[in-house]
Amino acid sequence: MLPSRKLPRWLLSIPLALCLHSGLHAETVARYGISMADIPLTTGQPDRGAGAYQFTGHTLYDPLVAWEANIGTRPGKLVAGLATAWKPDAKDPKKWRFTLRKGVKFHDGSDFKADAVVWNLDKVLADKSAQFDAKQSAQVRPRIPSIASYRKVDDYTVEIVTKNVDALFPYQLPWFLISSPTQWEKLGKDWAKVALQPSGTGPFKLDKLVPRERADLVKNAAYWDKTRIAKTDRIVLVPIPDAMTRVNALLSGQVDIIETPPPDVLPQLKSGGFKLVQNVTPHVWPYHFSTQPGSPWTDIRVRKAANLAIDRDAVVKLMGGLATAAKGQVDATNPWFGKPTFKLGYDLTAARALMAQAGYTKANPLKAKVIIAQGGTGQMLSLPMNEFVQQSLAEINIAITFEVVELENLYLHWRSGAKSDMNAGKGITAINLGYVTADPFYAITRFADSRYVAPNGVNWGGFNDPAVDALLDKIRTTFDVRVQDGLLAQVHQTMVDQALMLWVVHDTNPHALSPKVKEFVQAQHWFQDLTTIRM
Repeated sequence: MLPSRKLPRWLLSIPLALCLHSGLHAETVARYGISMADIPLTTGQPDRGAGAYQFTGHTLYDPLVAWEANIGTRPGKLVAGLATAWKPDAKDPKKWRFTLRKGVKFHDGSDFKADAVVWNLDKVLADKSAQFDAKQSAQVRPRIPSIASYRKVDDYTVEIVTKNVDALFPYQLPWFLISSPTQWEKLGKDWAKVALQPSGTGPFKLDKLVPRERADLVKNAAYWDKTRIAKTDRIVLVPIPDAMTRVNALLSGQVDIIETPPPDVLPQLKSGGFKLVQNVTPHVWPYHFSTQPGSPWTDIRVRKAANLAIDRDAVVKLMGGLATAAKGQVDATNPWFGKPTFKLGYDLTAARALMAQAGYTKANPLKAKVIIAQGGTGQMLSLPMNEFVQQSLAEINIAITFEVVELENLYLHWRSGAKSDMNAGKGITAINLGYVTADPFYAITRFADSRYVAPNGVNWGGFNDPAVDALLDKIRTTFDVRVQDGLLAQVHQTMVDQALMLWVVHDTNPHALSPKVKEFVQAQHWFQDLTTIRM
């Protein structure tokens, strides 16, 4: 019998209300229990991390350059979004020309044109613009650090200039989403009102929002991409941060889909006719160390010892098999893996020897504070896994304590960087945050480039290696993918040899589905396309 967790009273009333609604309108409904404590921001740039893009990002909105997230049999790739083509200028490759898609309308009926792109870039990058929104800017500015300037060329052409030549720039753009300037004007230039009545160009429209309770997304039958018309009329997003409460909601029929089911209930789910889906997922669960002065992790012997103290196979077992052991930032089969000389594994003898060389013993342990999340999309089983790491590190004389916060608070600490007052000032010298690793920028360059040291980017720990920066300069000016891959492999092997992070496992992003769910394509990405859900 599962431990009891009380479900909210309003959630118990959903099935009857939706059945009545469905009977009147023949509406298909999917109720999705998400692992977040609140509905992500709906104004255009979702908060609550990368996982939020599947909920209120790529549902309501579109980017200029999209990521293919409706294929489960192979890794996705960059595809046309609101831009049908993009290329750097042959004479000045810092200048990128984007050809915009014609005939696209926002949910409010207004036309999508170049003015809307410029308006949205101002919305998150130009703090003197009338439409600038600090909340949205905080989410996306660190994700598009290459942009220096931009302008409208004509109604269907936009030019974006990067700070330096950057061959990887298009990979930043799936994170930048386009909202309607007309709707913002119509609602009194009030982003709080836009949150309740947003207008994008995406495959869903927002029908109802009750913060911390639910968001109803309804199919946009007039969506411009006819290959991505939603297969379900309505998706109800229900925040249920507690894993056991989430699975109880699924078992009792209150929801139809949940993410991250607790591993110990998998046998009960399977015997009850529920389906478990998972896939290869470019996502890693690490501790990101501070390498700033005063941090105990500045000693490479300590960083390597920590990586040798973790029995990753035991973590996979703790996860019920819903994970794979990490050998670095990316999987060993990845073309960017390289040939690091430091091999991640479980070797307590070697770990203790390194700690002894660094001057730490049972009587004189290394003490460190790590900031972690209570849970949330991308954090897997945050508390049990962190407790496992804590116990493992204690065996080699590393005594860690935790600062436990809600996920969005964790992102504030992440974006501010290790040397900020909210981290260094509180003695925090490592952060546990799941990272998307699907493309070169998100997997590697944003963490290794000294120019992206927070708050200029998300090189949280302040890693600075001139040789790595030189490799990154070559990558940015190389448009041959095979050459890029070789250079990226050199950067990654340096990251591993420097033990830049404590890498634990790669996620498989498990979802549990009710028998009512007839189809759900789980992509090999952290982005998931909810238009594939069919009831």
